[in-house]
Amino acid sequence: MKRICIKIGSNVLTNENGELNTSRIKNIVHQISSLRNQGIQCILVSSGAVAAGKSKVKLPAKIDTVSARQVWSAVGQVELLNTYSSFLSEFDIGCAQVLVTKQDFRTREHYLNMKNCLNSLLNNGILPIINENDAVSVTALMFTDNDELSGLIASMMDVEALYLLSNINGIYTGNPNDSNSTVIQTVNGDINRLKQYITTQKSNFGRGGMLTKCTIAGRVAKSGIPVHIANGAIDNIVLELINSPDKVNHTSFTASKKASTVKQWLAGSDGFEKAELVINKGAEEALLSKEATSLLPIGIMNMIGDFEKGDIIKIIGSTGKVIGLGKTQYNKSKAESYIGTTGAKPLVHYDYLFLY
Repeated sequence: MKRICIKIGSNVLTNENGELNTSRIKNIVHQISSLRNQGIQCILVSSGAVAAGKSKVKLPAKIDTVSARQVWSAVGQVELLNTYSSFLSEFDIGCAQVLVTKQDFRTREHYLNMKNCLNSLLNNGILPIINENDAVSVTALMFTDNDELSGLIASMMDVEALYLLSNINGIYTGNPNDSNSTVIQTVNGDINRLKQYITTQKSNFGRGGMLTKCTIAGRVAKSGIPVHIANGAIDNIVLELINSPDKVNHTSFTASKKASTVKQWLAGSDGFEKAELVINKGAEEALLSKEATSLLPIGIMNMIGDFEKGDIIKIIGSTGKVIGLGKTQYNKSKAESYIGTTGAKPLVHYDYLFLY
């Protein structure tokens, strides 16, 4: 391996009282130093800012939820980065804070600008520590949680593996506290069957849960990057996963064929679509076949919303199920003129199509 992404959840980084678990952070830093000595570049997506802020600032009960989160994240981010920086300096490793919002992924230009920034940091030996900018991400267009953010970063930076560190060993066949439940070791392909096992309970200090991890892991694996969900409370867990993965009790998602960088960008563009296209059963079957197929206007039943050339659109099947996302080759007006005709140029070329 040459480059990996590690995501650490709030429940791994905080104690029960909400304060930062400095011994855990110190071990994470030790692992990153060891990986760098093996020639592996690390990208760290770290939660914990809101939890750290809660332990530092006591707010009045009457304050609204959005304002409280803004204050805690702004204060806690300083505490979190200072802790990382202090431990990293012992290994002569510099770090950089990278705070992002989901809108930073909204266009290909923004996407490539961020990718260039992270590449520049890595090429200069600096560890990027990435978190959502909760101080300004207060609208409906937020990341589901940092699992989603880490998936987008992993695809963007073309890493060779994504490690999602939680406070349990992986995805269980039942309640993790039930002695009869076991960890599902390998997931290969369809993740829908897993949802029957997964609780919707969320972490104490974060917004996410195992259901989100499963969804993100499945999508990232489909784009060509293997994903490992493991227990971040175990010392040196990432080192063990890299050196002896078969000996670690965890859940791994097998990667599909590597997707192009454009398809990887589209995979993370959910929420940025300008319009929705409802396609007929024939077009749906063609797109979901093993053949590389583009979306032709003749297969479109309905277009909801307006779009221009280069916009992202959501593709919906005849039964209402979302099939994927695509980038349009021309605008809605031209697409309408082609509906029902044969021989028209594809509205979404296969190279600019990501299917869930």
